Amino acid sequence: MEEQTAQNNSTPQQEKTIQSHYSYEEIIAWLEVKGRELYWPGFKIHEIDYPVVYKLIAYFLRDEQSCNQFGVNMNKGILLSGPVGCGKTALMSLMKFITKTEHKFFVKPCRDVSFEFIQDGYQIIHKYSNGRLYHSDPKIICFDDLGIENNLKYFGNECNVMAEIILSRYDIFISKKIPTHITSNLSASEIETHYGLRVRSRLRELVNLISYDKNTLDKRK
Repeated sequence: MEEQTAQNNSTPQQEKTIQSHYSYEEIIAWLEVKGRELYWPGFKIHEIDYPVVYKLIAYFLRDEQSCNQFGVNMNKGILLSGPVGCGKTALMSLMKFITKTEHKFFVKPCRDVSFEFIQDGYQIIHKYSNGRLYHSDPKIICFDDLGIENNLKYFGNECNVMAEIILSRYDIFISKKIPTHITSNLSASEIETHYGLRVRSRLRELVNLISYDKNTLDKRK
């Protein structure tokens, strides 16, 4: 995953040379307006974040030419990684508004998944993997803030809920080509520490890693 980070990180100057029939600047301006409607009046997408935003726009618009330029695989999902407060959740939520109908997704906080597991047990793993109990109806999901949940116990049995969901989502991706999106404050090595080598290995095949600079400021301050 580190290798992919190196490929995906480029300067704003490089990103502005993209060749596309879409106007990325106009799309960003529209996203800012939408962000001000949904979040706060001063919402702004900072130019320093354009390398990240351009890749997300290209992916969710299915702009094949730009995705090829950025090294983004349209068949995989997205793992958006960055420091606390850099705007990952807001940005992924805004991407829903430019996503084509067949690729629509919903955002689910990992913390809420954990709370549901405490209440309902192992069926929650099925719910966020295959869909409804006794039915196979998997959806495209963005799991938000991977890493803030803890290992949980259900009737005395400890379970790393998100690790199990990711492994199940990988199987669905291989068999049905349904992607998974994730946001996280964790680096690749930290993901391995939290979830194990097997999960990290599966994520390499499951998602494109798109990272904010580690020195990105907390925009909530």
